[in-house]
Amino acid sequence: MLQNTGKLAGCTLFITGASRGIGKAIALKAARDGANIVIAAKTVAPHPKLPGTIYTAAQEVEAAGGKALPCVVDIRDEQQVEKAVQKAVETFGGIDILVNNASAISLTGTLETPMKKVDLMLGINLRGTYLTSKLVIPHLLKSCNPHILNLSPPLNLNPVWFKSHTAYTMAKYGMSMCVLGMAEEFRGQIAVNAVWPKTAIQTAAMDMLGGEGVAKQCRTADIIADAAYVILSQPKDYTGQFLVDEDVLKEHGVQDFSPYAVEPGHPLLPDFFLDEAPETLVQQMEQHGATPAFKPASLSSAAPASAGPIENTFEVIRGAISEDIVKSTQSVYQFDLSGEHGGVWFLDLKNGSGSAGQGQPPVKADVVMTMDSNDFSKMFSGKLKPTMAFMSGKLRIKGDMTLAIKLEKLMSRMNRAKL
Repeated sequence: MLQNTGKLAGCTLFITGASRGIGKAIALKAARDGANIVIAAKTVAPHPKLPGTIYTAAQEVEAAGGKALPCVVDIRDEQQVEKAVQKAVETFGGIDILVNNASAISLTGTLETPMKKVDLMLGINLRGTYLTSKLVIPHLLKSCNPHILNLSPPLNLNPVWFKSHTAYTMAKYGMSMCVLGMAEEFRGQIAVNAVWPKTAIQTAAMDMLGGEGVAKQCRTADIIADAAYVILSQPKDYTGQFLVDEDVLKEHGVQDFSPYAVEPGHPLLPDFFLDEAPETLVQQMEQHGATPAFKPASLSSAAPASAGPIENTFEVIRGAISEDIVKSTQSVYQFDLSGEHGGVWFLDLKNGSGSAGQGQPPVKADVVMTMDSNDFSKMFSGKLKPTMAFMSGKLRIKGDMTLAIKLEKLMSRMNRAKL
């Protein structure tokens, strides 16, 4: 991993969403230089599902060698942001770096996304980033080497990155548009850049989205922290860049990325918004000695599916159902399959001892999954990871995402049954 150089010693960083995950990782990296860290986040009391508070993060920052100022901040609230900025300036004498990390996510289609979720994502990702930048910039202009770094992707208008989650993409691209505009507006005065991960990063959000087993397909937040450290160590004329963590570190001499992997050698899940053809990803994985979690049909040497592959799959599903699974899942799934073996199938893990078969479910489905029949067979046999299928657009989900994630447990059991 990248060693600290001391370049951020004495600098004051204002980091939104720094109580956990990527924000905290960036804070700790800078703290090892002896930086001052303003932890601007909402969590003041322990959350039942999410780790850390602004106070526990502050303790870690100071243990790492930095100085911490925990501030209760909802970045949608102008008064709270303004109060935190003023307190930071009073405490540390100014602000040198702003990291816009706070973000909200909902990977749902237009009809499935409540306006409350739309407002949340636009309010935090877009408006919150703009607001925080606006209030911090007057102080950055007084710094010797000021930076704004947004955790946002390159602007990519490929429709594949919009069709399954338009609201999230608009909100995330709003952060990137702040980089595009502010980099030009303050060129020569403030460095304004974005950084985005090449692969999925293990965070609480990813654990909730990806479900059990997704962590081993991820890298740790340390890779983003190291890339951010390189970017923030550059002069202020290094601006207007949409950067990818792995590329930044490669240019800085890092060659071995295995220390960043949660499970070294395991195939890594590519992140959103970066166009990599599935065939290219497979080749890259195999070149590095990894076994791909999926293989596109054009690269697969498997024999064509036998007659009735979906029925064969459901035979194994029925054999894997147990009272424990029904009790712990409590959900009814409907599968709308297209392609060679198209049709409607159901899996009832809510009523009685469970059931599965062809046709509409006996009661209204909690989750409807739409995909190609061949991809369905691959997903239930472990050849196609559900998270990969969803992120690549092969799987569309309508309904309760939490219940959709529970289905992975049944898939794991089926794999052990050697589907």
